[in-house]
Amino acid sequence: MTDGLWDGAARVLRENDLGGWTKPAPRLYPHQWSWDSAFHAIGLAHLDPGRALAELEHLFRAQWTDGRVPHIVFDPHVAGYWPGPELWAASSVSGAAPKDLLTSGLIQPPMHAIALWRIARAAGLTPSHAAPGPRIPLPSCEAPDAPPPPPPTASSPRGQPLLPRLAALYPKLVAWHRYLAARRDPERSGLLTVYHPWEGTDNTPRWDAALDRVRVGELPAYARHDVAVVGADERPSKAEYDRYLWLVALLRAAAYDDAAIARAHPFLIKDVQLSAIFAAASRDLGSLAALLDAPDEEQAEIAGWWHRSGQAVQKRWDDELELVLDLDLRADRSVRVVTSAGLSALILPDLDEELAKRLSRRLFGKDFAGAPGLAHPVALSTGAGAPEFRPRAYWRGPAWPVINWLLWSGLRERGHAEEARRLRSANLALLGRPGSQFAEYFEPYTAEPLGSPNQSWTAAVTLDWLAAEGDQMTAPAA
Repeated sequence: MTDGLWDGAARVLRENDLGGWTKPAPRLYPHQWSWDSAFHAIGLAHLDPGRALAELEHLFRAQWTDGRVPHIVFDPHVAGYWPGPELWAASSVSGAAPKDLLTSGLIQPPMHAIALWRIARAAGLTPSHAAPGPRIPLPSCEAPDAPPPPPPTASSPRGQPLLPRLAALYPKLVAWHRYLAARRDPERSGLLTVYHPWEGTDNTPRWDAALDRVRVGELPAYARHDVAVVGADERPSKAEYDRYLWLVALLRAAAYDDAAIARAHPFLIKDVQLSAIFAAASRDLGSLAALLDAPDEEQAEIAGWWHRSGQAVQKRWDDELELVLDLDLRADRSVRVVTSAGLSALILPDLDEELAKRLSRRLFGKDFAGAPGLAHPVALSTGAGAPEFRPRAYWRGPAWPVINWLLWSGLRERGHAEEARRLRSANLALLGRPGSQFAEYFEPYTAEPLGSPNQSWTAAVTLDWLAAEGDQMTAPAA
């Protein structure tokens, strides 16, 4: 079932490598995307931990002085991509944006500490493997814009010492998490706020009601890059895209200032998936802090982040839907839509075990991996029984390997070994089909590859699944 998968996945990452960073796809995504890069690093850690670390180092060179990591770092050599840096005008309107790099003004889920901890483990730097040596001095966590170390090359030998590089990157991750904990959760609720659908899962039905309330003003004519590469039936509609662009215009007018956005922006949602990833990433950031002997106060601060967010996500549990639900701040109500984001509590470090069992049953139930007629029993992005379900439309139904990886990692870390094995095996069976092409997402009933072929983060999670120790693969029944 997996013959050639490892070599194929490694080839995708190699062919999308631009010398220190990886584009998400050959044509559809020619720039560096934030959470994509974290997944790329997780896969690259199995090939070359030094190159995996370079992926994150390149991304964090574009970190804003307020700590945020922008969701896109634009490659200045790419012409003809739209929406490009001119839409964001980040450095023109915000003093926090870098002046020498072109970025967006949004964020994406903070997978980076998860990736960095996995790199540390792959390189043998974790406490059980690290060789004794002198303490590495930590740079200040208050200076995310400090000059970076010279960039390593993709050909850096596997044995190159990585601990000083990891120590140099660590305070940038602390600044990133501080930004999220303070600016994206000024209420200190433990739940992080998104300002735009592009900060997570673009056209998920989780955003429909909030987008319907957005009144779009005058927009200039535009030509979309995505529908020139992928069929329009798979992508967000013109009406959705108009709202996306109008929200960017509002954010740009607010100079991407979080306080101003909180006062007036029409789209403010406490996102359970973002918050669950933040909790899991903060736990791994805490492991890095311990490895690097960070100050006790800083370690306590980091532990507070993941405990607070973990508890807050669990409090979003809806007993009827058996999912955790987002909170629409402008409407002051829960977003009662059945999507895979509602399962995201599975990745929480301190998830209640009874809740974990219920979420696991829900994952393998009739809305998700147990939906009748699936080509492979993998988790769907939107519940099969939901009125919004569309099996070919981006985040409105297709199966995404990266989301399945997140859920698998949560099951595995909680010790739900059999459930984790089932999900991993099903996804590898899907990815191992002839013509699957490491696609961005898949039509769940036919297994047709959709979106971009040769998607880097799909290849990356394939490598991680193949490298997972202790799991005996069996091909599940289609």
